Amino acid sequence: MRARRSSEAEPQRGDGARSGARKAEPQRGDGARSGARKAEPQRGDGARSGARKAEPQRGDGARSAALKEALDGVRARCAVEERRARDPVSFVHRYTDPADQELVALIAASLAFGNVKALHAKIGEALDRLGPEIALTADDARAVSARLRGFRHRIYRDRDLAALIVGARRVQRASGSLGAAFAAELSRSRDLRQALGAWVRAIRRAGGLDRRPDDRGAAHILPDPEKGSAAKRLMLLLRWMIRPADGVDLGLWPVPPSALLIPVDTHIEKLGYNIGLTDRRGATWKTAEEITAALRGFDPADPVKYDFALCHLGMLQQCPSRRDPVRCEGCGVKPVCRHWDE
Repeated sequence: MRARRSSEAEPQRGDGARSGARKAEPQRGDGARSGARKAEPQRGDGARSGARKAEPQRGDGARSAALKEALDGVRARCAVEERRARDPVSFVHRYTDPADQELVALIAASLAFGNVKALHAKIGEALDRLGPEIALTADDARAVSARLRGFRHRIYRDRDLAALIVGARRVQRASGSLGAAFAAELSRSRDLRQALGAWVRAIRRAGGLDRRPDDRGAAHILPDPEKGSAAKRLMLLLRWMIRPADGVDLGLWPVPPSALLIPVDTHIEKLGYNIGLTDRRGATWKTAEEITAALRGFDPADPVKYDFALCHLGMLQQCPSRRDPVRCEGCGVKPVCRHWDE
């Protein structure tokens, strides 16, 4: 999974052992299955803005071919089942009702912040407290608050998580699903960042997080994507929900994968720079746009398909920022790394 230390204040993906959350039972066919039309990709070719073309697009055909071969090789060799067990997305796969899966995905992505073992334990604790039917529990704001009383994770307190869950459930019920709500915003704005910002504000309003603007936990648990960071946790949630079901991602939302931006944490930021997908340093929205634009050259319909394997490669190799014969040994992208291509 991704134990993503971030170079900014964005939380990270964990990489620890599975927590002991109970497997949820299938529940009523509640409205998370949206009948919404698939949102159209945003202006141009997906999550577009004026991102600079990254190095692979400037290089010759031979380098682009070598880079694609390396990326496809990393993806093909990824031990998906083993790595999924270490990723927060594993919690989502324990549920079968789409309404529960959406809410669990939001909880897991939002709490993917801090020490790897701790974040896995905390996600599991939160889900255990809420019970096997998350959506049903979330219909009762008082019950949610009571079940989460005393919960803490880093800067988050019980009331932060309770407001997130209750707000998300209210939006889910009003729109039919969280995915339908997001797809509607994307269809209106045709811009990923604006749509995500509107979706976030709707959940914050519905749960009361917006009434505590100076509370760090309330602001951080569902952040504003329009402030310039890479919004890694939100991009991670979108990837899980939008990319086609492939054993990791679930393909629940009616949005084309071409609209996605890659979740940028320290692993993707470093790998992206090392193999020339971007010349930027730092986990910013612009960095995410540049890396995604480069990957779109290899698969315009699904550029973010490389994210899971690349991130786990970065964690396993502990990708350095210079030549390191020991740590770089066996790395699948070493042949196209700027530190070795000299």
